[in-house]
Amino acid sequence: MRHRSNKKVLDRKSDSRRALVRSMVINFILSDKIKTTAIRARIVRSAAERLVTVAKVNSLTARRKLLSYLNHPAAVKRLLEVLGPKYVSHKGGYTRIIKLSQRKGDAAKIVLLQFI
Repeated sequence: MRHRSNKKVLDRKSDSRRALVRSMVINFILSDKIKTTAIRARIVRSAAERLVTVAKVNSLTARRKLLSYLNHPAAVKRLLEVLGPKYVSHKGGYTRIIKLSQRKGDAAKIVLLQFI
């Protein structure tokens, strides 16, 4: 039964799902845009926006919090030096999802996730 279960599981166990989301967020932060499926994009979007909100305050506490989640120094550096200061005046909504097409093999909806 699926009663009151609100999380997206992506057909994976929790460890594999966390690793997938973490690696996609790192790639998204380093490249500013990724092309993926709609479900994955929504999950990555929420995680990335939370991290950008933390990065708006460039402090040691923020750096440690970001490193504990991402474990990728280059991504943390980019968050604190480029993306955080860029969105200091914004309250949220740092990303956008643009619908592209459907994948040929399984008809999954493909979208482009990018920073505004």
